[in-house]
Amino acid sequence: MMIARRPRLIGFALAAVAFGLDRIAKALVVGPLALTQEGQSLYLLPFFNLTRENNHGVSLSLLQATSDEARWLLVAGTTLIALVVLVWLVRERRLGEILPLGLILGGAASNILDRIRHGYVVDYADLHFGEWRPFLIFNVADAAITIGVVIILARALFMREKPPAPHGPEANDRQADLPAENS
Repeated sequence: MMIARRPRLIGFALAAVAFGLDRIAKALVVGPLALTQEGQSLYLLPFFNLTRENNHGVSLSLLQATSDEARWLLVAGTTLIALVVLVWLVRERRLGEILPLGLILGGAASNILDRIRHGYVVDYADLHFGEWRPFLIFNVADAAITIGVVIILARALFMREKPPAPHGPEANDRQADLPAENS
């Protein structure tokens, strides 16, 4: 019985790590690093800054919550999605599926907490190559969600399980139905 629970516990632990890392990073950004105003930036590397953004929308800043009603609709919608991921994680048995679900759950929980507390999600990771930015400004939670979704999609597309080979009388019946080969 414990063996069956172990992958789920690992999934929940990964969710806690994703949640915790994002909370710590956000606390550093708005605390000791003092990026309290939107647009403030701290140079770290030639291709990476910490830049404060308040994301009032969801992924890629879509569905902007411009009112309290829209904010709480986003909270409800993202919470519903997180609950679906939670149920999926609890029902799943394969560690390869549980791990990305844990990433998605932890990232979603951290961003939902931001939206409840502030009405927006605090974003800060600014990856750029000169003026070209391959991504919008994001956070650890967004990265965890994205990585989790990409893993699930890749597994669904490229790692299909083979159906089990039939055993017993059904196997003999299927062999009898096959046309005989010419010798």
